Amino acid sequence: MRPKGKSRRTVSAGLCGVALAAVLGATLAVPAQADTRNAAGGTPHWELKQTGTDVRFRGLAAVSRKTAWVAGSKGTVLRTTDGGRGWRNVSPPGAGELEFRDVEAFDARTAVVLAIGEGEASRVLRTEDGGATWTEAFRNTDPRAFYDCITFFDPRHGLAMSDPVDGKYRILSTGDGGRSWKVLPDAGMPDAQPGEAGFAASGQCLVSSGPKDVWLATGGGATARVLHSADRGLHWTAAESTIPAGDPARGVFALAFRDRAHGLAVGGDYRTGEASPQAGAVTRDGGRGWRQSATPPPAYRSGVAWLPHSRSAALAVGPTGTDLTTDAGRTWRTVDTGSYDTVDCTPDFGCWAAGEKGRVARLER
Repeated sequence: MRPKGKSRRTVSAGLCGVALAAVLGATLAVPAQADTRNAAGGTPHWELKQTGTDVRFRGLAAVSRKTAWVAGSKGTVLRTTDGGRGWRNVSPPGAGELEFRDVEAFDARTAVVLAIGEGEASRVLRTEDGGATWTEAFRNTDPRAFYDCITFFDPRHGLAMSDPVDGKYRILSTGDGGRSWKVLPDAGMPDAQPGEAGFAASGQCLVSSGPKDVWLATGGGATARVLHSADRGLHWTAAESTIPAGDPARGVFALAFRDRAHGLAVGGDYRTGEASPQAGAVTRDGGRGWRQSATPPPAYRSGVAWLPHSRSAALAVGPTGTDLTTDAGRTWRTVDTGSYDTVDCTPDFGCWAAGEKGRVARLER
């Protein structure tokens, strides 16, 4: 489902505050008495990286602090291997009409991108040489299908999901790193609600953790749900979230799981100016049950990511700002007012965010 439309400088309203500084200090093993401010006297913040384009990046794959891929409108794919100082345009030739909304990268050379849209607009492309050449691995030929998100369990096994076809979500599967794809049988998929679909907003409507667990976020129906599979997409169970739906623009937009039990959900109403109450939820049992955040993000959020090596800290992003939780999603507070659609972090604390007007940033301190 849309929001289907779906020189460097430091942000003045940067990530700041005692809570985030403490989290970063602990995560990066900074001694308790050390000052977490940088040499310029600032606190941890998003630092924008000049990308040289104004396209909207809803797809983001952070490989490390140095390497990241972004994918977006006008068939655009960029890659950096120097921490964002320079970006190489590695867009697939002839892809200018495609809308890339998700990218999954295994390293600086290998990546898979998903283009969204009805019928043949939905495609999967793969590169093994850093984007110098691309191979089309899948092209949707069913006019009823609309693919939204893609995820990988490991460098070989992955899934992609489409909005419901014949009343059930359609799942694609690969076992060879995205070189080939097949549609999985839908016998183990619960029926979709009337009007229900996924949101191609940040590449986080389908996420995985570990070798077999995967979750699918929905909206648009009477209730916003999270579907879970423990066998790589063959059988699914559905649970209602606490995030409101009941409208095509409302629901769960993004999920993040730090293990197979602990997860976060964010969303709301993506329309500008519309209220998004109860925009955050948490689970501690793998998505069987969801609890509303006591203090949720104050507005629509389309992306969410756990901070590395932390059991309680995460970031959520959206067009009106970035929020931080330090208690595993129970409470959130806004720490930045810049516009981002998606966020991703790596074990070496390479936290990246991307969004409209070519905006890509890395968390600095």
